[in-house]
Amino acid sequence: MASEAPRQYVPLTCHGHSRPVPHINFSSLTKDENYYMISACKDGNPMLRDGKTGDWIGTFIGHKGAVWQAKLSPDAATAATASADFTAKIWDTHTGELLYTLQHDHIVRALAYPSHASDMVATGGFEKKLRIFDLAEIRPQAASPAVPNAPADPVTITSNMAFEIGEGVHTDSIKCVVWTKDPTTLITASGKTLRWFDIASRSCIKTVDLDGEIKSCELVSLAPQYSSPSDIGGGLPVLAVAAGKTVSFWGGDLNDTEIKRFDLAHGVASVGLDVKGNKFVVGEEPGTWVRVYSWDDGRELDVLKGHHGPVWSVAFSPDGKLYATGSEDGTIKMWKNCEGFYGLWRGGANTVPERNADYKGRLSRDARPASSRGGQSGLSGESYQMISASECSAASDCRQGTESSSASDAVIIVKHPNSRSPGQGQAQARHEARSESAVALESLDVPKQSNTRPQTRAEGMLSPGDLKKQLFLQKLERRGLSFSDPNPRSAPE
Repeated sequence: MASEAPRQYVPLTCHGHSRPVPHINFSSLTKDENYYMISACKDGNPMLRDGKTGDWIGTFIGHKGAVWQAKLSPDAATAATASADFTAKIWDTHTGELLYTLQHDHIVRALAYPSHASDMVATGGFEKKLRIFDLAEIRPQAASPAVPNAPADPVTITSNMAFEIGEGVHTDSIKCVVWTKDPTTLITASGKTLRWFDIASRSCIKTVDLDGEIKSCELVSLAPQYSSPSDIGGGLPVLAVAAGKTVSFWGGDLNDTEIKRFDLAHGVASVGLDVKGNKFVVGEEPGTWVRVYSWDDGRELDVLKGHHGPVWSVAFSPDGKLYATGSEDGTIKMWKNCEGFYGLWRGGANTVPERNADYKGRLSRDARPASSRGGQSGLSGESYQMISASECSAASDCRQGTESSSASDAVIIVKHPNSRSPGQGQAQARHEARSESAVALESLDVPKQSNTRPQTRAEGMLSPGDLKKQLFLQKLERRGLSFSDPNPRSAPE
């Protein structure tokens, strides 16, 4: 039992993935104090979201296997994804276009950007090799140089073009890669072992064996404007490690000094650290709960319920005011970690997130593209493309997604009907009709009517097929139509 009763907040739940979510990552703060969140998923479709609201921005389409990790570059201009299709891919977060494919000879489980640059990435996986790819040496070239703003062709970089660090050192697959604040040092998690590598000499400089298999190893830090010397770690990034039934935290310039270790009564699949709030958050294994513990004495402060599968990833936002959890159940939950108004929360205990909030940058959930410039919708299977209002002036099949204060900034969603799968037209039409009605109700702040099924006197005696038929006949009668049963069960001529 928890010894305290902290203030409770209803979490935001982000849907869209169809399989487990093994990893989530937040970007750094942008100039307007916003940030983004990217999620990896075993359905092979990593997603980009607004970090404060969880609103879906885009889906990166191109992997042919499960995506194990996804991370955003320091400037949030690119995203890197590690996949079971033997590749890591680098994406443009503004257009959704694929920039680089980094080929490997086995499953890629982990990757990392340095904190100082976005044109380098380190990878690791089932090959048991730690590699660094220098993207600055090869730039994507435009497919049509004569056409202005033509998209560039993706660049394929083979593994022999990368720099291998610590050749032959790893005996197990590499599950996590961390680039420390010192750009010359990398950390890997493999089996039960943490290893520190010096990039200049390409050698392993330190090894630490833990009591259990490492499930999570992430660097925790706040944006500079939110960090202070009084934080856990003295204002420097802290390495949070979950292994077996133990969580440990490492600080210093190279994150090679253990600050604290906690032995828990249950297995741990993931861990995150609130450096200002003096608490840490873990996803238990086996189990579905998120548990919050005191940094000072290890007391359990809270138990957060809502997931229906193990929680594989815990990540704090760059301002520390919320944290997100990714689960085996295919959902992401965002938990408020501050007082007062924030994002879609209005403030106060047991506050329900307000999805009708007028939040800058929010896209309509019923007319959203699969990426910032195009892609495939996870809801309908259709392909969409985002264009400006001026570009759509002559288009005949446009739907307005969301408008800003000026007409020139309007965002238009263009449907490509030929991309619809066979037999999907009628279902999509019904979905759009329901979506438009829901949007109209939301814009007018009119309470939605309950979707209660009409009752009939003989409902308890009807089969599901007969009940469906009766409801359909009642619907026709309400519209003033009549229908005679032609006995569809008779044999065809």
